[in-house]
Amino acid sequence: MRKLQRQEAILLSLKKFDYLTRWQIQTIHNLKSDRNAQRIMKEMEEYVHVLKEGENIYYLNAKGRETVGSEKVRKKTTTVEHYIMRNYLYIALGCPSEWKNEIEIISIKQKDKLRCRPDALIQKGSSYTVIEVDNMQKMNENQNKIDKYRQLILRSAFGLVSPRFIWITRTEYRKKELLKACEGLKVEVYLLSDFKGKGR
Repeated sequence: MRKLQRQEAILLSLKKFDYLTRWQIQTIHNLKSDRNAQRIMKEMEEYVHVLKEGENIYYLNAKGRETVGSEKVRKKTTTVEHYIMRNYLYIALGCPSEWKNEIEIISIKQKDKLRCRPDALIQKGSSYTVIEVDNMQKMNENQNKIDKYRQLILRSAFGLVSPRFIWITRTEYRKKELLKACEGLKVEVYLLSDFKGKGR
């Protein structure tokens, strides 16, 4: 019974996060040792596909989707790293229960509609934390998104308290550019290298 509950919990995490590394599953579900985590994921191979890119990355196959009622079909794609980067922040922030992926923020002022979709959003009472992943997009795309956030703050789309922004990116140069673009906002920027390599 306990084994089935654990398997269902892991499948539900894959439904929520789309792709997870073995280390991320091990950490989120407290699977203790690497060996134990590998054994558990081996037992679940009928429910998951595995990508081997330096580390095992798992996502739901047809049977896994059916088991947890997921209609979202995921495949091997170049955007997998984007999801993996976001997951590192989820874990680093203590796996908050309020975490929601890709929730659109909309502000309508008269007939003018402004919308922005963060990679994830955490809302605790009147306090918001916006999660953004800078993987391969152009820096001007990030700048445009940050400008939208500034407008949304002016329109009180986040209420009376300005949100906290947390980014994850790949290089020191991009970190500096993001900090510069976010000047005046409550912002933290992490590097993928702060997390990458765990569990390999």
